[in-house]
Amino acid sequence: MHRDVVDLREFYRTSLGQVALRQLKRRIRGFWPDLTGQSLLGIGYATPYLRPFISEVERGIAVMPATQGVVFWPREGPGLVTLSDEASLPFDDLSFDRVLVVHGLEGTEHSRQMLREIWRVMASGGRLLIVAANRSGLWSMTDRTPFGHGSPYSKSQLNLMLRDNLFVPERSTGALYIPPVRSRFMLSTAPAWERVGNRWFSTFAGVTIVEATKQIYALSGPAAVAPARRRLAFPRPVVEPKGMRS
Repeated sequence: MHRDVVDLREFYRTSLGQVALRQLKRRIRGFWPDLTGQSLLGIGYATPYLRPFISEVERGIAVMPATQGVVFWPREGPGLVTLSDEASLPFDDLSFDRVLVVHGLEGTEHSRQMLREIWRVMASGGRLLIVAANRSGLWSMTDRTPFGHGSPYSKSQLNLMLRDNLFVPERSTGALYIPPVRSRFMLSTAPAWERVGNRWFSTFAGVTIVEATKQIYALSGPAAVAPARRRLAFPRPVVEPKGMRS
């Protein structure tokens, strides 16, 4: 079950949430330094991580799972978020060059269907980036953060799941080595924890980040001629009541 969207939003307003956001944004930007002219889809609660890319992508949108709920985003301008079943995305085939999943895989009860849907909507040569709680990390062992809810994964589990669903894992890294505490002093040392942890203690990262590409190969038989499902390229964003904007 996904965490409620209000709980996710409130976490990222805390000091601990802001530290996590800064560290993960830096890692994500390291994978994708420039998305100029690309189309971008965020799944789960990815909106805090999409903001740096919005000014450079050709088009971008976020999908929040139906069991999680949705808040309007961004605060300024037209809405770029919609509510959907993650196992049935409302987009045409081959719609996106990049897909970012944050707080999406751990909470879903339909991981296989979700990954197959991502495969369907990704363009040939597209890239998928998954940020998921690490089974061996401290962040998955406490429920004071969203990374402590749902099903955490080891890097080998993520790689196997991706291969089983027609993706090729290309590279990975860990992040969030600082313990998930609220001490202001500890939080101020987060960059040092990241440097030391990434070099010496990668097994105990709070999250694992894996980038994968779409596997393309020749099919034969009925699967080769299965009709493509037609979806709206960009569905109308969900309109939220006043007070729910984030």
